[in-house]
This record gives sequence, C-alpha cells and structure tokens, in this order.
Amino acid sequence: MDCGFKNDKEWFRYRAAAIIIEDGCVLMASNELASYYYSVGGGVHLHETAKAAVKREVLEETGMVYEIDRLAFIHENFFMDDTVALGVPCHEVALYYLMKPKGTKELNSNSFTQGVRENMSWLPIENLSQYTIFPTFFKERLRNIPNYPENIITLEYEK
Repeated sequence: MDCGFKNDKEWFRYRAAAIIIEDGCVLMASNELASYYYSVGGGVHLHETAKAAVKREVLEETGMVYEIDRLAFIHENFFMDDTVALGVPCHEVALYYLMKPKGTKELNSNSFTQGVRENMSWLPIENLSQYTIFPTFFKERLRNIPNYPENIITLEYEK
C-alpha cells in the first residue's frame, strides 16, 4: 500500500524517483494516457524506505538493477492532477535519487501503469526544453546537479 491518501477533493502522495543519466541523456517514462514524459519512480509503500522504493520502482519500470549514488532533490509539488486523481489538487513530496550509471542505455522494460504500457525514452539533457516533462525543474537542474540535496517547491495552485 502506497503512503498517501486520495478522496474526491484532494490527493497526497509520497514518492521516490530516480534520475538515471547515461551519455548525456536522462531516462524518462511516458504512456498513451499522458501527453508528457515523467520521471521513473512511484509511490513509497507503507513501512518501506524511500531508498528501497526507488530501487524497486527502477527495477519494475526498467527491468534493470541500478544502485543509488545519492539524494539529489527533495520536491514539494502542489499541482492539479489530470490523470490519476482527475482534476483534484495534489500535494506530492518526492525524493529524487541520482542513480549510478551503468555505461549502457539497454533496458529490459515491461512496465504498466493504470493498465497501460509504459515506454522508456532516453532524452538528451541539453534538449529537455523541447519536451513537456515532469518534474519541470529537470529542464534546468539536470544540467548542473548539486552535490547536496536541494529542496525545490513547485506551486501550480494555492489552497
């Protein structure tokens, strides 16, 4: 069970996500329900650490085992969800872990979300401004990832 709650008026989730970079490209996911790319990762389960969750999610989505390098970003995200929670305000706390590169872009992905197959894509970091991606801060912050965890707050709405 994921750490979070959803009702007809709001949604909260605790998420662990990966930043996987190979050869100047970052791995992003997409699916036919969404018109954008999103980070690899997902909900942290009850009684699961964020580190264990990101490793589990990466394996589930890519079919590959990646090791964690370090925590890069803590993202407090306030947005209107149009896919899972259908137009309700979402408050998400996400921990973004930089993963150790493997030296290859080969994946063994067979991931599904909400019953729809996920597609994994390697997007060039220098061209991220050309894509609709979430989190949006990736477009700037992945060019120079800090050596310490950075707290980022995104306010798409205010309650």
